[in-house]
Amino acid sequence: MFTGIIETLGKITKIEKEQDNLHITVNSEITSELKIDQSVAHNGICLTVVAIENDLYTVTAINETIKKTNIGSWQTGEFINLERAMKLGDRLDGHIVQGHVDQIATCKKIETENGSWVFTFEYDKNLSNITIEKGSITVNGTSLTVVNSKENEFSVAIIPYTFEHTNFKYFKTGTIVNLEFDVIGKYVKRIYELQK
Repeated sequence: MFTGIIETLGKITKIEKEQDNLHITVNSEITSELKIDQSVAHNGICLTVVAIENDLYTVTAINETIKKTNIGSWQTGEFINLERAMKLGDRLDGHIVQGHVDQIATCKKIETENGSWVFTFEYDKNLSNITIEKGSITVNGTSLTVVNSKENEFSVAIIPYTFEHTNFKYFKTGTIVNLEFDVIGKYVKRIYELQK
């Protein structure tokens, strides 16, 4: 379980393909605090630490993860958002995030406002995920509030702190991101569907 509050950025140093799996090695300032078998969210994808060496650690993504996320397009040198699992009893500063990506989206537009940014994302409506105005959404693991909610599109407003401390600063039009929709909204939607 995560909160969507990004702790730090990690830099991908190596990507190895083994059969259908990807082994991804990351350099991070939190590596010394990690343990083997620990869960860490990488751009919102919950992955297990399988090896640690000095400032580097490695995680493995299976084919199911590769198919549903943007992980297959990651490259060495790229920066990704990192968050360790929340501790029981800590404040929930973001929202309840499972680290289970629902689908990907494309950054359609970036607007600079007076001291902030508005990013607009478009996603495949055929996967039946929804957003609501002022609801929660996770973009690359970052807990955000939806504005301009539409059938297959939404925007988020980014303050300078979030811009500087996440990989939003590297986004451009066409960037592919991971989305995790609000878990409570997903349950409500499913219950409604079952009652039809």
